[in-house]
Amino acid sequence: MKIAMKVLAICALLTVSACGKDSDQAGGEKKDRDYERGKAVYVANCIACHNPDPAKEGSIGPALRGSPPELIESRVLRIEYPPNYKPKRATKVMPTFPFLKSEIPYLVAYLREQSAPPR
Repeated sequence: MKIAMKVLAICALLTVSACGKDSDQAGGEKKDRDYERGKAVYVANCIACHNPDPAKEGSIGPALRGSPPELIESRVLRIEYPPNYKPKRATKVMPTFPFLKSEIPYLVAYLREQSAPPR
């Protein structure tokens, strides 16, 4: 009986969360897709050194939430810093990820100051 109650509660939560999305707003669905794709890129490529939560410091790399697009592109593709940027850490261990060139806009969308799109 307890298991049935738990299953029922989970189904209710899933239904509420699925119906709670405000996907009728213009561009909202695209923002969600960009965010989700960026999150997938981040999880697959960044969390080995950076924290799974981009607002927190990682074991090797700094927090990335709110990083400007120029910084993300420079670091990911060329291991450089944009002009006049002061690095958060002095380490020089980050490799390049040239295969992520087309994914930079999505990574930027995920790392924006608001960590998630409004839902």
